[in-house]
Amino acid sequence: MIKVKTFGEPLQPFKVHRELDELDARINKFIVDNGISRVVSVSDSTTLEGGSTCGLIRVLVYEE
Repeated sequence: MIKVKTFGEPLQPFKVHRELDELDARINKFIVDNGISRVVSVSDSTTLEGGSTCGLIRVLVYEE
């Protein structure tokens, strides 16, 4: 069965690299904790506020 999991992360100026590393770690932990053996897709999209990027949404599509 194919499932989709969405992760969100607010982004703050000058801290984006650390926040992206933390997001990667959260997703990797989710994959390991749930015994996911096949990832179909990972995609990122930014969220905007007042024309500035303020967040990131990462979508993980995987097979159970």
